[in-house]
Formats: sequence, structure tokens, C-alpha cells
Amino acid sequence: MDPMVEYLKEERLPVDPVEASRIRKEAPKYTLVEQRLYMRGFSSPVLKCVDPEEAEYVIKEVHEGVCGTHIGGRALAGKIARAGYYWPSLKIDCMDYVKRCDTCQRFADSHQAPAEQMHTVTSPWPFHKWGIDILGPFPLAPGQLKFLTVAVDYFTKWVEAEPMTTITAERVKRFIWKKIICRFGLPAEIVSDNGTQFTSSTMAKFCQELHIRQSFTSVEHPQANGQAEAANRVILRAEELPQVLWSYHTTPHSTTRETPFRLTYGSEAVIPVEIGEPSPRTALFNPTANEEELRTNLDLLQETREIAHIKEYVVKARAARKYDRRMIHRDFQEGDLVLRKITLAVEKNKLTPKWEGSFRIVEKVGRGAYRLEHLEGRRVPRT
Repeated sequence: MDPMVEYLKEERLPVDPVEASRIRKEAPKYTLVEQRLYMRGFSSPVLKCVDPEEAEYVIKEVHEGVCGTHIGGRALAGKIARAGYYWPSLKIDCMDYVKRCDTCQRFADSHQAPAEQMHTVTSPWPFHKWGIDILGPFPLAPGQLKFLTVAVDYFTKWVEAEPMTTITAERVKRFIWKKIICRFGLPAEIVSDNGTQFTSSTMAKFCQELHIRQSFTSVEHPQANGQAEAANRVILRAEELPQVLWSYHTTPHSTTRETPFRLTYGSEAVIPVEIGEPSPRTALFNPTANEEELRTNLDLLQETREIAHIKEYVVKARAARKYDRRMIHRDFQEGDLVLRKITLAVEKNKLTPKWEGSFRIVEKVGRGAYRLEHLEGRRVPRT
């Protein structure tokens, strides 16, 4: 018999003095109705006290029964209390049940707070590391061009881009050879997403022969290739590409505070406005002094690049601190069962699940990335 029922019915207390004191203090809150324990309530005169087995039935029926609508944990606890039921861990049990509800998890909104700290990416010197991405398909441009391959140097922010009719590994390889290697030398590293154009054996062999390291971003996490993604927002139409690139190269970047043109060539480019309305350097142009100025600029180029690198580090460190303040760390271990956010291009509405699975974690890659497998043991590709 429950100690509280025993006390209310026969005024018999437990042997343990601490437990006896607790029963005596709590007893005024309870009453017996037809030999059943009830708690005196505020939302209703009395609340029926239920045991763990009855509590599980009540939670399940209210949450997902005939009239259940998969409400949240706090609302679920309130609804159960208003219906006239009580047990000591009511709210905690409701919150826990909702967290474990399979349907609620599959339709839950995505987490807005980051789960990992921001890991900033920099390059030690010009043209050491490039980020590459593919845009499109766009509306057809002259020449049946509807794709755009874009590459960005992580240090100078210099952008190379080329419109294409189709995107294949062979075309991407030619782009890297023509636009990057033949103009700026062999890079040490190329960062890309997991597109088949970059993960193919053709690209792998090409990079291995030239000792170029391939780095791939996490699936559906393009921020890891932030340089290319940032440039993508600037380039809109293939036919306007030369003007867009010119403007981008001659505009100071928000992180380095220098133009990509100056960090690449050592001096600022002459822009059209300096011809229409002569600037000091065009109005007072002196061939002899100009040659000396160019030599001086080249002598000071290394210092300019180092200062730009420091400025970029400061800006990215500030952004990382702001980002990390929003972080709610979430960590999983090998063997844990998880759901994965649905990212395929399917029609989405309020009735469409947002998560798929379950999957089992087989390896912690690091920095919030994991390798997954289906429950029957089959590996999940691109994770």
C-alpha cells in the first residue's frame, strides 16, 4: 500500500523518521475518495493520483491518441492536469515523452542555434588555397550557356569564373588548368562540395598527379566553402560576367580592406571614372615617377599582404565570437541512433516530414560531422 494512502487511511507512518516527517507535511494536500488517492488541486477541486503504468497510458492517449495532436511537453502537462490527473513527475515525464516521440522528431523545426563552434578558414599566402563551386542552371545565355564555374582564392579573394553549357569532371579539370594553374601556379589545396564533378576519379587522378589536396565540405553545409559561396551571391548572369568580375576585383573586400587586384598585382587598377573625371594619379601622371611608384609598391606588397591577412583574421575572429555565443553544443557518440534533416529537392509543406531515419552513427569525423549507416548496416553515402 502507498505510504500516503496508509497514513490517510490508518494514520500509520513509515519507520524512517525522515520519510515519516515528509508524509506528515504533505498529507494535507491529499485526500481519499472511495479508497483512491487524490490531490487537492488549483485547476480543479481534486486531481486523481495515478501510478507509473497509468501515467504512461494517460500521456500516450493525450499526446497521440484519438484526439491527440502531438502538442509540446509543457502544454501536454497542462492538459493532463486540467483533465484531472496528477503524479509527482508529471511535467518531467511529459517533456521526456515529447522528446522521444518519433512523429514529433520527424516534423520538428530545424535547430537555429549552431551545434559547433565556428572554425574559420584562412590561407597562409596568395593562391595557396582555392574554393571552387558551380552555379546554375540559369536561364539560357547566348551560346546555350546555363552553368557557371567559380573559383576564389582564399587569400587575395581573387575570383575566376567561366560559363559552361554542361558541367562534367573533364570540364572542371580544364577550368582548373586554364584559369588557376596556368595563371597563378599550382595550388596546394582545392576546396569544393561533394558534387560528382569534384569527387569523380577523373578529378582525383588529376589532383594526385599535381599533388593538389582535395578538401570536401560536409554535405549540405556550404558554409565550409564560404569564399566560393560569398562570390556566388555577387555573380548573377553569365553575359554580365566580365563587368561583374571587374567590379569585384576593384572593390575593397570587407575582411581584408584591400581590393583583390592590389593584393594580386601590387597596385590599384585604373577604373573608368578616373578617365571621365581625372583622379590625381591620372591628371598628374608622370611616366618616370610612375615607374618608381610601381617599384615601391612591389617592394611593399609583402607588407600590404601581411596587414590584409591580419585584418582578415581579426574580422573572422570577431564573427566567430558572435557566432559562438549562440551555440548550444550537441554531441553524439558512435552507436547513437539519429534522424537526418531532409534536404532533397522535394515539395515541402507543413504536412511533409522535416527529418528522415533512423540512422546509426558509425564514426565521429570531427567538427560536428558524422558518418552514418542504415539500421541494417548499409552505409549512408556522402556523410
